[in-house]
Amino acid sequence: MLLVDRISEASSFIQPFLNEAPEYAIILGSGLGGLSELVENQVIIDYQDIPHFKVSGAPGHIGRLIFGRIKAKAVVCMQGRLHYYEGNDPEDTVFPLLVLNALGAQTLLVTNAAGGINTDFAVGDIMLITDHINLTGSHPLTIGNEQGLHEFIDMTYAYTPALRETVHAAAKKQGISLQEGVYLGVRGPSFETPAEIRAFRIWGADAVGMSTVFEVIAANFKGMQTIGLSLITNMAAGILDEPLSGDDVIKTAAFAAQKMQNLVQEILAEL
Repeated sequence: MLLVDRISEASSFIQPFLNEAPEYAIILGSGLGGLSELVENQVIIDYQDIPHFKVSGAPGHIGRLIFGRIKAKAVVCMQGRLHYYEGNDPEDTVFPLLVLNALGAQTLLVTNAAGGINTDFAVGDIMLITDHINLTGSHPLTIGNEQGLHEFIDMTYAYTPALRETVHAAAKKQGISLQEGVYLGVRGPSFETPAEIRAFRIWGADAVGMSTVFEVIAANFKGMQTIGLSLITNMAAGILDEPLSGDDVIKTAAFAAQKMQNLVQEILAEL
C-alpha cells in the first residue's frame, strides 16, 4: 500500500475520536512521558489500535496519542516514539508525525533525552536545539517518488528561528537558564565511545542522542515549524569517569521533568 494511502487510512481512523484538529504535535522523549499529564480534556488512542502504526518497544515509551488542550492550544502528544535502533525503517519512525500533520498539526515541538558533549553543560540542563547532525547513516525521505517521500528539501532553518526566540522568552519567564546547541543523532542502541564523543565535539556537536533527526527532517518536508528541546540526562562517554546506563537516563529525565513541563507550558502560552 502506498504511503499516502496508509496516512489516509490512519488519519481517517483517528478523526472520529477528535473534538478538534490539533495545531501542535509534541513528541515526548525518554522519561518525559509525564508531560502528557498537562493535557486537558484528553482523548487517548493507543498506537496498537491505529492502522499501520507500529508500537515502540523502548523503555519509557508507552505508545499512545493524547489529544486535548494545553494552555488553550489544541495539541497532540506522542507518548512514545519509534526509534531506528528498534529495527524500524526510517520512514516508519516518522509515519506517526505524517499522520498528525494530515490531521492538522502545523508545528512540531520535539523533546528528547540527550548526552551532554559540551563540557559547559550539566545534567539537568535543557538545550534548545539550533541545528543537528544526522549521523544515523540513513534518512526518512528515501522511500521513493512513487511513495511520496523523495525530496531535496532545504534544511538551513530546520529549527524555526522565530520560534527559538519564543522559547527564550518562555524560559526567561520561568526563570530557566536555557542552553543552546547542536544535536547529533546516532542510530544506537549502544552509547557512544569516548573517542566518538571527542570526534563529535570537534564537529561542533553539543549533545548526542538516538532520535529526533528523522522527525525534524519529515517536519521540514511537510513545511511544519519546529522547536527542539534536549534534556541533558547524562554527560556523554569519557567526560565523567563513570559508565552510562539507560535506566539512569530515564530516572534523571523523570527527576528533571518538572522543569521541562513548565517550559513547554510557557512556550505554548507564548505561541
